[in-house]
Amino acid sequence: MKIVMAIIKPFKLEEVRDALTAIGVHGLTVTEVKGYGRQKGHTEIYRGAEYAVSFLPKLKIEVAVPSESVARAIEAISGAAKTGQIGDGKIFVTPIEQAVRIRTGETDDDAL
Repeated sequence: MKIVMAIIKPFKLEEVRDALTAIGVHGLTVTEVKGYGRQKGHTEIYRGAEYAVSFLPKLKIEVAVPSESVARAIEAISGAAKTGQIGDGKIFVTPIEQAVRIRTGETDDDAL
């Protein structure tokens, strides 16, 4: 089992959710986050004054998938989130030692 974590642009959420649902991923967690990478923020003008925005709004999506589904999940996320512009995001994969569904007590792959 693995956690696939993706940092994406906020307006790409529905496309990513649809792509994950299409490959059989039925649950995900979304968190509003701020950050920067190579994009390093940008400048904006508010009431005539220019100011730097160092941390850009992003969404962090986390999905737990069986190990054999990781490549398909990565492909679905990257395909749906890609705009070809700087700041499209990143995908990280980490192992899960144990998973338990609280309601039924199911464990590991059955809990996903």
